This record gives sequence, C-alpha cells and structure tokens, in this order.
Amino acid sequence: MTTDLRLSTDKIVRPDKDRFLNEDNPFEDMMSRFDRAAELLDLEPGLYKILRHPEKEITLSIPVLMDNGEIEVFTGYRVLHNTSRGPAKGGIRFDPNVNRDEVKALAAWMTWKCAVVNIPFGGSKGGVICDPLKLSVAELERITRRYTAGLIGILGPDSDVPAPDVNTNERVMAWVMDTYSMHMRHTVTSVVTGKPVEMGGSLGRREATGRGCMLVTLAALEHLGMRAAGATVAVQGFGNVGSVAAQLLHTQGCKVVAIGDRSGGILNTNGIDVNDAIAYVKQNRSLDGYSKGDRITNDDLLTLEVDVLVPAALENVITRKNAPKIRARVICEGENGPTTAPADVILDDKGVFVIPDILANAGGVTVSYFEWVQDRGGYFWTEASVNDRLQQIMQDSFRAVLELSRRHKVNMRTAAYMLSISRVATVHRLRGIYA
Repeated sequence: MTTDLRLSTDKIVRPDKDRFLNEDNPFEDMMSRFDRAAELLDLEPGLYKILRHPEKEITLSIPVLMDNGEIEVFTGYRVLHNTSRGPAKGGIRFDPNVNRDEVKALAAWMTWKCAVVNIPFGGSKGGVICDPLKLSVAELERITRRYTAGLIGILGPDSDVPAPDVNTNERVMAWVMDTYSMHMRHTVTSVVTGKPVEMGGSLGRREATGRGCMLVTLAALEHLGMRAAGATVAVQGFGNVGSVAAQLLHTQGCKVVAIGDRSGGILNTNGIDVNDAIAYVKQNRSLDGYSKGDRITNDDLLTLEVDVLVPAALENVITRKNAPKIRARVICEGENGPTTAPADVILDDKGVFVIPDILANAGGVTVSYFEWVQDRGGYFWTEASVNDRLQQIMQDSFRAVLELSRRHKVNMRTAAYMLSISRVATVHRLRGIYA
C-alpha cells in the first residue's frame, strides 16, 4: 500500500518572501524559484517539506601534509539533495569562496537539472575551501585523495557520482576514481565522470556543456523568429563552457562580438576570431593582453546590445542593480545561478527570453550520464553518437519546457522548475514513505 504523502491538508506555509531579497545567498535565491513553481503545481505540503531539505549534508576536516612539511587543515563539503530518481550526481569544486549555502544550492540545482532533461540521477555537489592557484600539483592530489577517502561511505556508482566543477578537471577526477578503487580493492570507473578518455571517460564530455548551450540557443532563436546567421553574441566567461559555446555558436553563423574572463572583456563589433582567442588563452592562461579588440569591463560586457548573452563565469552576475541595463534579447545561462530571483522579474518585464541554467547548461550532466552508462556497460560510443544523443535530449527538453511555459503563461525558468519538480514529486508519490 502506498503511503499518502499529504501530511497535512493545510496550505503550505513558506518562509517570509522578504528574506529572499538577499541576493547574496544562493540557496535562498534558488528556493524562491522552487517556491514559485511548487505553488503553481499545488504541491502537497508533505512533498514540499521533503523536497525543500537536502537528504545529507557532510562537512569534512581535511588534514594535508604540505610541501613545506607543515600540516594544513582544509574544510570540505558534500551535499546530497535528493536521490529518489537515482544516484546523486554533482561536481566537486576547489575554490576559496566555497561555502555550505552555495553547495546546498548547487546540489538542489543538480536535482532539478537532471530531472528537466529526464536522466535517472538525483542531485549532489561538493567542494573544498582552498585556492588551487596557491597549491602545488602534489598538494592538490593529497587534498583530493583525503577528501575522497572522507566520503568513501557516500560515493559509489549507485549512490553518489562526482564530476569536475570549478577548478577541478580530468586529472582530479582520475585521483578520485583511483582513491575510491583502492578502497574497493578493484577498479570502479563508473564512480566518477569527466575522467580522461583513456580510463573510461566519454568522448564529447569536455565540450558537452558548451554544446548544450549552443543547441538551446539555436532553439530559442528559432522560437523567436531570429536567424542564427549574423546573430550577435557576448560571452562572459571564457573557460571550458564559455569558450566552447562561443566556438560552436560561431560555427553556426553567429557573430561573437565580446568575450570576457577574470582579466576583463574584449569587444570587437566586427566579430572576434574565437579560435584565435582560444589559442591565446591556452598559451597565456587568460585573455589578459589579448589585443584583437577593445578592452571593456565585465560589467559593460553584460549590458551590451546583442542578440544573445551567455553568462558562463560566475553566480549572481545579473542582479536587480544591472538587470534594467540588460539589452540582450536572449540570455543563455551557461553558469549555475548567474541571475538572481529579483533580476528575473525585471528581465521578464523587459521581455528578455531567458534559457534557465537548469536547462541551458544541462549538456554536461547529460553526457556525464552517457559516460556512466558506458562505464557500466563496458562499451563506448563514438563522439558522433554522443553528440547526436545529446542533441536529441537537449532539443526535446527545450520543447517540453517551452510547451509548459506557454500552457501556464510563465517564463522558461518557472516552467523548467515546474517540469523538474513534478518529475521528482511523481517518483516520491510512487515510492511512498519508508516507515
């Protein structure tokens, strides 16, 4: 007999909406979007309570022997938000600004992201408070291995599957896989995704997030009756996601007129040679000193008059302060949480078509799912097959969100949350409560 999840027939009591005016708290910002979608779905109070709280929150002390012989203790986090639809899935980031609220928000975003593209994962996220630029490779390896060992009872192909995130990469994932495998006493490639291809990584994984951004941007332009050929694009963030999105949009005929990274922005109204800029960054590690355009600030980049803006760098870059100045017709959120909840209202009033993060950058987790499937099956696909499958999922997901947006007369973000929450809620109703 299925347990009734309606724990109360009363109206859902939510926190005071005024507390979400703090745009600096990513978890509160994310939950304000969740609350709006839950209200429109008339979500049962019991389910609301379940989905609002992470399943697990873990804080780790990570003692590490540094190269100078001294011991430092780093703090690490891992949050599993929801695993009703399958193993938790989420990246590990190394950054000085990692904090519990950020990791909680990112874990919840992963739950919704996996659900919106309908892959059988839940959401998790992890991070370590450290500055990788000040650490040697050996120190990074020791941090990674101790962090992994501290989570050994949580990680696993059927429980929690990490991936790269801010300041982590294939090499870090290789350390995670090796550490886990040593504890298991056999090689377990499917415990982590984003690995080197030589040890079970998937072809097309590195480009997947940027490719997904390109695919949904083209779908948005088509929906709005705009041609991709000649459409102007500005990309804030020229790391893996931003550079690949810029490169692929360029191949589709778009004109990339601005790019930016932590050193600032470059503007060239005649169009930037994206491949040349990528080669420059590969050699110099940033756009600092790149001379084939005019220097602008990242703040100015965000408010350029362009057809498409791709924020692919940092969270909370579009806020109530600069949203009135946004002049892009389409925003494709390559980064998680680049737009705050108060800014959403302003962008709606301006008629800006926002492709929300949980849809726009879901290409990465989709191909991570492909990698997990390939590892478990021991059979690997061609890059063309990976890209074809990714295209099908991203296009189908965009259409599903757009249809819901039209039917309920809500923006794309609210529709994406409604779709993902309804899918997670349905599984909870079917599974019931274990008592």
